[in-house]
Amino acid sequence: MDKKQIYQEITGLLVTLFELDAAQIKPESRLYEDLELDSIDAVDMVVHLQKRIGHKIAPETFKSVRTVQDVVDAVERLVSAD
Repeated sequence: MDKKQIYQEITGLLVTLFELDAAQIKPESRLYEDLELDSIDAVDMVVHLQKRIGHKIAPETFKSVRTVQDVVDAVERLVSAD
């Protein structure tokens, strides 16, 4: 998976799980402030991402994640670590 595919996957996940409008999701969108996700939503997103990419995601990986691009970067690092 490249960054573009990861971004599309995360965008699709946000639209499906949280009924967000795809047009409002941008790389710089802040998860909590702009997209109005809460900590439970973040856990749901991580669980779904783990299933999709087939990797366990350590909680510390997502502690510093603030934007959609941060999520893309974190997932890309996990996928490319293989």
